[in-house]
Amino acid sequence: MTQALLVLTNLPDAASAEALAHELVRQRLAACVNILPAVKSVYRWQGALEQAEETPLLIKTGAARYEALQAAIRAAHPYEVPEIIALPIAAGLPAYLDWIARESAAEVNT
Repeated sequence: MTQALLVLTNLPDAASAEALAHELVRQRLAACVNILPAVKSVYRWQGALEQAEETPLLIKTGAARYEALQAAIRAAHPYEVPEIIALPIAAGLPAYLDWIARESAAEVNT
């Protein structure tokens, strides 16, 4: 079974989050992307305390697609240093994990 990943990123607004989600699934870099409601983020950037409203994405993909997924996020992301965090999915419904692997495969066998 291919290792599945949950990748987290935040976008500055719902429109850019939706556009990125559609593009990642269209390119088969992700099997599914959940667009969550806006959150308030508090962080330090370039020495200053910042606060921003952001739209989080939960991206499900196969580990083999991670490098291409990261490159696509960076290319489309408006932030200089976007949050891109990948967490291995340690366990899950086998049929769902197989689906992630199939839907995020670079080539599809139909």
